[in-house]
Amino acid sequence: MTPSPHSHELYSVDQVRALDRRAIEALAIPGIELMRRAAAAAFASLQRHWPRARRIAVYCGPGNNGGDGFLLGALALQAGYQVMLFALADESRGDAATARSHFEEAGGQVQRWSAVTGLPVADVHVDALYGTGLTRAPEPAVADLLWRLNAGGEPILALDVPSGLNADTGRCPGEAISADVTVSFIAHKRGLHTGQAADHVGVLELDTLALPEELWDGCATDARVLQAATLPPRPRHAHKGSNGHVLAIGGDLGTAGAIRLCGEAALRAGAGLVSVATREANLTALNSARPELMAHGVDGPQSLQPLLQRADVLALGPGLGQGAWGHALWLTALDMAMPMVLDADGLNLLVREPRTFESATVITPHPGEAARLLESSIAQIEADRYAAVRALARKYNAVAVLKGAGSLVADPHGRVSVCPWGNPGMATGGMGDLLTGIVAALLAQGCEAWEAACLGVGLHARAGDAAAADGGERGLLASDLLAPLRWLLNERNA
Repeated sequence: MTPSPHSHELYSVDQVRALDRRAIEALAIPGIELMRRAAAAAFASLQRHWPRARRIAVYCGPGNNGGDGFLLGALALQAGYQVMLFALADESRGDAATARSHFEEAGGQVQRWSAVTGLPVADVHVDALYGTGLTRAPEPAVADLLWRLNAGGEPILALDVPSGLNADTGRCPGEAISADVTVSFIAHKRGLHTGQAADHVGVLELDTLALPEELWDGCATDARVLQAATLPPRPRHAHKGSNGHVLAIGGDLGTAGAIRLCGEAALRAGAGLVSVATREANLTALNSARPELMAHGVDGPQSLQPLLQRADVLALGPGLGQGAWGHALWLTALDMAMPMVLDADGLNLLVREPRTFESATVITPHPGEAARLLESSIAQIEADRYAAVRALARKYNAVAVLKGAGSLVADPHGRVSVCPWGNPGMATGGMGDLLTGIVAALLAQGCEAWEAACLGVGLHARAGDAAAADGGERGLLASDLLAPLRWLLNERNA
């Protein structure tokens, strides 16, 4: 399948509908023709992924998504497949009604879905129930069908959007199809790339339906998918001072590991020098484990000040705590108005004492921290991750990273990028400390805040995938990412 030139562009549902209208009204391509092209693309995907399939079951809703399913069924009949097609309604609307007639004219029989009948035996089930329009939980009878399809264990191909998944937000308000493959039409819907979508889309493909490039002229995107990237080679005359000095601040009593991971990640991500400001009690362990870190015991603002003056970038928060010691260091660091990455307790203290940032700043909350920063709830954050990350960036005048499946990066102007990498094995302690150090190191090497956040999030997730490929996801440690991080940074064809 040839990659689309628009494969990294993400659109809201309203934007996709506008593209669809433009194709019909401005380019004079009839709606039924778009439906035919979508059905052909989906059927080609089915044949590609399941070449031995000969029995398919198609489930059609009353709208255009159902129309795609009717026409796919007609193509399958013409190719000699056994097709069992079930509709939610006795009638279809608009172009979908025409598509239904084509299926019947091809010799197909439409059956009304009934839970009493049960699922048929099929090599592949095709989900053509709901498209981009569904934002609520499916009604109980349909939810039961979706549950049965998921529980059946047979392959599922979803047309455009897995039914039950909100194509705008990536949230499933109720039961939703967990597809093996999803073929999305015309443009990528942003909700298929973050949040709960990771458990529902399976392999995601885009088919632009052979529409001319002029369709996209002047059409804004809502977000973009990150592409693999790294830093350019260093000049041969580079020295440690050329690559920046990161000061990692944190590691209260009992949390030396957090600041060590942060500091070591900054080194592995290419910072020329990394200092650590931490509790005196942590020095022996840090110096023994990683002597390349310049660890300093600090008991308050006065002993932190000289370290701040020598640094270029701050990594503030891992293991910092919210007690008097951590709070004093946090205030002193923020008053310097230096480029920084703020995470963990650095964010929790920001909740207590909000401020906006004038210097280059990246904040990296997980959904719980994001909820506190926006005076919201985790459920509200996850209900619309795009809105949440934009609100974070605007409120704090910083580049914001909303971590999680399909991590999002936003700047205060509303620009958003989405990370397509990462895996469940990364849901373990210390991963966020690594990300803080990586982004800080990129800032220290001259990246702007937006570039450092996007590149850092991508490298972190790709290193996680590389580490998981060498032994599996379960049991993955944050420190397992350090070796692949180094070689990813030195790839020249990323």
